[in-house]
Amino acid sequence: MNVFGFMMFDPIWLLFMIPGMALGMYAQFKLKGTYGRYINVPVSTGISGAEAARQILDSAGLHAMPVESTPGHLTDHYDPMRKAVFLSEDNYYGRSIAAVGVAAHEAGHALQHRAAYFPMHLRTTLVPITNIATKGAYGLAIIGFALDAAGLIFVGLIAYGIIALFHLVTLPVEFDASKRAKEQLKKIGLVRDAEEARGVSKVLNAAAMTYVAALITTLFQLLYFVLRFTQMQKRES
Repeated sequence: MNVFGFMMFDPIWLLFMIPGMALGMYAQFKLKGTYGRYINVPVSTGISGAEAARQILDSAGLHAMPVESTPGHLTDHYDPMRKAVFLSEDNYYGRSIAAVGVAAHEAGHALQHRAAYFPMHLRTTLVPITNIATKGAYGLAIIGFALDAAGLIFVGLIAYGIIALFHLVTLPVEFDASKRAKEQLKKIGLVRDAEEARGVSKVLNAAAMTYVAALITTLFQLLYFVLRFTQMQKRES
């Protein structure tokens, strides 16, 4: 089977891939639009994202955990190995609803770590093997189909399964971090009114949609290759 024949010019491939690609594009468009709107809306408390994260961490007794600035756009993350919160410059220095919401979300990951939240530890454990699977999954599947090599295809399918599992585990981690962020912002008084709270929710919900899109896209890719693998096996039997 020609590699281009079963993919680029395969209507079934388009049937599987277009929904995931469309959802991914919509999720990115939604995030860009929502974040772009609320990054320009100042928070009434006047605090920066860095100050919001610092207060949330301090309230949980994590006084020694650093909050640092990192280059890039929306590169915000919590590093469980270094036990530090990293905020993009816009959110580190920004004094907007978006900046405070994103900063609180990353601090929420630190609270998960402190509470030994199982899905987060599972995701952290999966990171090394997922990185390996991501580098090899697509290539193994493509080469396997091009050479009619069932073994390579099977290994590629396992790799895709690992990636899908990682995205699946990521969902509760991200949704829970956002939940913790909203609770802490309200509890500490960093977000003072319902309108600001809605703004934070919209920003974090838009960000969460990108993780949902990543999972669905991976599942569609996996299902397509499973279908083609099953067809190949039937043809050879």
